[in-house]
Formats: sequence, structure tokens, C-alpha cells
Amino acid sequence: MEINKETISEWLKNLQDSICKSLEQADVLSKFEEENWAREEGGGGRTRIIKEGNVIEKGGVLYSAVSGDAPDFLFKEQEHSNVSTQKSQVKPQFFATGVSIVIHPKNPMVPIIHMNIRYFEMDNGVKWLGGGIDLTPHYIFEEDAKFFHTQLKTVCDKHNANYYSKFKKWADDYFYINHRKETRGIGGIFFDRLNTDTEMSFEKNFAFWQDIGKAFAPTYVELISRNKNKTFTEKNKEWQLLRRGRYVEFNLIYDKGTKFGLETNGRVESILMSLPKTAGWEYDFKPAKNSEEEKTLSLLKKKINWV
Repeated sequence: MEINKETISEWLKNLQDSICKSLEQADVLSKFEEENWAREEGGGGRTRIIKEGNVIEKGGVLYSAVSGDAPDFLFKEQEHSNVSTQKSQVKPQFFATGVSIVIHPKNPMVPIIHMNIRYFEMDNGVKWLGGGIDLTPHYIFEEDAKFFHTQLKTVCDKHNANYYSKFKKWADDYFYINHRKETRGIGGIFFDRLNTDTEMSFEKNFAFWQDIGKAFAPTYVELISRNKNKTFTEKNKEWQLLRRGRYVEFNLIYDKGTKFGLETNGRVESILMSLPKTAGWEYDFKPAKNSEEEKTLSLLKKKINWV
């Protein structure tokens, strides 16, 4: 297909459809509810929410395509961009489209998962791709972590032998809760402002970007299948709430997607869809020695080689 904002946007709508279908089949009980919304400055989206299912307590698969005056903060991020910071009488117009997913499961043995793939362009010729997938287990099972990272490495290696190690490091650094000195989960891959460079053309990077989007459903459905029937205790649920609390802290303090949505006057309900229905905080919590909770905390570090 011709690669332009219209065809990219349509491809993302189809991806949203296929992922929702896969998640409904995995959950069995609950179905997505859809809300269409419009943005006053330009564009809109389809917010799809699933809740109170057999597996999924709360989750969303969101598609958006928005446009308008490019926000000022973009021009402050010079280190990753060739966008000029010179003042101009006329602001560049931007177009951004993407699919964002966050799933919070009921069973604490099933991990939280997040994916976002996005395309951005301005009418001055600047354009890029971004995205990634990361996993946030409440309890880290090493065989699941290895499976998850192997799936991502396989997709990366298909397109560029350097991408997995490069984008894994980026995820380790990005999904880091600095004030807690721990990673949000076991990472994954993360990339931003991916464009024509010395390694790959835009067209080749676009094919890689598509394959990341297509990898989401089979990878997460397998993790659901492995863990959804595991037994758990009230103590496990309490730990789940504490780990969700860490997730909330990251999203509200550090997440660039949240910042972009709020600073471009996006729809607040959709932007904050990523937050769980319930979360918890306990003063100065310390896990018991040699517990599964302590083991999980010990693995919330950068530079762990899962594959």
C-alpha cells in the first residue's frame, strides 16, 4: 500500500479491530464497548473499553487520529529531533495517529501489558514512527519473561539485528520509576522518532512497526493462557494493588504519551484509560524475606538479559 497518513490511519483501525477480537476470545465473558469522540482542534478517535470479564478487570484498546497546531513542547526536545526551535509567526500543523493498549487483569498471576504504536508528521516534512510493548508482571515468572522477550527479539531480528538490544535498553531506561529506583516491570522494547537513518529506510521501518503491532495479540493471549487459572490468595491480591500503584505513579509522573495527550487537549477519559480500576499504597512496605514478592522486586532492574 502507499504509505501516507490516510493509509496508516486505516491500517491502525484494522489493527484495533483484530486485537479487540483476540482479547474478547481470550476473556470469553466480556465484550468491548466503543465510544467515538471528536477533538475540537481536529480529529478524534475510537475508545474501546473492556471490563469485569473472566480475565480482564479493566482494559482499553484505543485508536486516535488528531491534528492541529504542533504543541510547543515538541520544539524543546531537540536531542532526538531536527525540528527547528526558531520562533515563527505560523505554527507547523501536526497529524498524529496511533493505537494504545493497556490491560489490567483480575488474576495477579497474569501480567499487565502495554503497547503503543504511533505515527507523527508535520506539514514542514518532519515525520516519524514510535512505539513499543512492555510487560508489568505482579509476580515475575522467568519462563514467561523469556518467552515475552524472545517474541520481541524475533520480530526485531527479522528487520534489523541491532534493534532488539537498542530498543530493549531504551525500554529499560524509559520504563524506570526513578523515585523508586526500580523498573515498572520487565521492560520490552521502546522506540521513538524512528525515521529514515543510516540503517533503515522509512519504508523498512514501517514494516517493522507493523510487525510489532501484529505481535501483540498472540504474545499476550499466550501469557493469559499460561496464567489465568492459577490460584491466588488475598495476600497476592494485596500485592497486586501495590504493583498497580507503581504503575499509576509512572504513568502520571513520567509517561510521555500522557503528557502529549494532555498538552494537545486530548480526551482526558481516554488518556487516563491506562490507570487500573483499583490500586494501593502502603507506608514503607517491605516484603517478607525469601518471598515471591521479594524475588519480584529483585528482578525489577535494568540490564537483565532475558534471552
